[in-house]
Amino acid sequence: MNSIYLFGPRVFRKISYFLFISREFCDRSFYGDKVDNGFRVIEEPLKRAWRYSDFDPISEEKPSTNVDETHVRGLSARRVFFDNVKIDARRVLDVLEQDGPGFDTKLALDELYVRLSGLLVREVLLGILRNVNHSNKLRCAKLAYKFFVWSDQQENYRHTLNSYHLIMKIFADCEEFRAMWRLVDEMTENGFPTTARTFNILICTCGGAGLARKVVERFIKSKTFNYRPFKHSYNAILVSLLTVNQYKLIDWVYQHMLGEGHSPDILTYNVVMCAKYRLGKLDQFHRLLDEMGRSGYSPDFHTYNILLHVLGKGDKPLAALNLLNHMKEVGFDPSVLHFTTLIDGLSRAGNLDACIYFFTEMIKNGCTPDVVCYTVMITGYIVAGEFEKAQEMFDGMIIQGHLPNVFTYNSMIRGFCMVGKFEEACSMLKEMESRGCNPNFLVYSTLVSNLRNAGKLSEAHDVIRHMVEKGQYVHLLSKFKKYRRC
Repeated sequence: MNSIYLFGPRVFRKISYFLFISREFCDRSFYGDKVDNGFRVIEEPLKRAWRYSDFDPISEEKPSTNVDETHVRGLSARRVFFDNVKIDARRVLDVLEQDGPGFDTKLALDELYVRLSGLLVREVLLGILRNVNHSNKLRCAKLAYKFFVWSDQQENYRHTLNSYHLIMKIFADCEEFRAMWRLVDEMTENGFPTTARTFNILICTCGGAGLARKVVERFIKSKTFNYRPFKHSYNAILVSLLTVNQYKLIDWVYQHMLGEGHSPDILTYNVVMCAKYRLGKLDQFHRLLDEMGRSGYSPDFHTYNILLHVLGKGDKPLAALNLLNHMKEVGFDPSVLHFTTLIDGLSRAGNLDACIYFFTEMIKNGCTPDVVCYTVMITGYIVAGEFEKAQEMFDGMIIQGHLPNVFTYNSMIRGFCMVGKFEEACSMLKEMESRGCNPNFLVYSTLVSNLRNAGKLSEAHDVIRHMVEKGQYVHLLSKFKKYRRC
């Protein structure tokens, strides 16, 4: 393949010897988890590159010692305003919590005499959103809409695009899909444009319900989708599809984009290459790489990240080393993320020796391993059956001041179970909680399944009971019914 040298004529001869990228993929899932096919470390940074949110909190700046007295008074007044809004929001939420038969919520809200503002509406809706759980979804949706309607009826206030997005997000989390779509129609009827945030809420909600294609078609045809030039609308759609793993739809949207005469940019290429890789279309992956170079685009941070993972997962450590050296030659200093991505791919390919080499090289290059990098290495050792080295790495990470995350603990729990140290695995669950790291369903599932497979049914039931007592993942308890029947 001539993919890599087409990034720039000046490096044509220098890197022609490592152009080949393996066409065979390692379908082995990461550390045995079928839910992850080994691209998470690539996709997450790319998703963050196009992050948009209408819910960003308004910063409360502290006055500098260099500002004049008038400015300090202005900041103090602003602080007082924010504090008053939070107090009023709490009062509103207290009234909403009393909603029920015989209680006139609208009258009670009227009698609060709060100063209604966009910030107050935002605080109230965020308060409801944070409170949504499996058992109160319907009630939260009703209370949010009741407040939404009441506030829009007050004088000197009209809803903003942000408030529409917040109520849509509440409906999405509460699985009130029809109500959510009605809000979209109401929003556009009231003259608000549909934005990337609107699309993101809808696609994240409807993707799992098999309605993603309809959402995409609606936004492509929409005349109120306010990203211009229109290519940026396509990028917003493409990245949103990436967040919900709709790889086939990414391919379809890309073809539609080309058909409409819009040229891709570097973000477009990166997202579509991710999708092609995920779909196993390596030939098309290479063609996109070639095309990107011919179009005059040089690889960016994310392009190199993708290539390093492809080389790593294809078990091409020498080519990866050449690419890292090339990055330095063209002014890109490989970051800890690039090394982690490579090590992750090599780990999936089963090349632990190469993982150790690049981990050492990373430190030599002045890159300090972070918790993600340590976790990748720890998991690689465990998969290779070298639990003692994994434990050494885990202890070393803590000595270096890095707190393990939920994925680190999950790997260590699996490692303890693999060597038959089930008491230590259960103790690890308690340890992570004591350090403020809440176990997720994957951690519980790892521990319970290993205990069950070892015939330790009583211990497995104890873990399930602990999970329920903690009030977490109760809605996922059905997944454990087979353990209870044992």
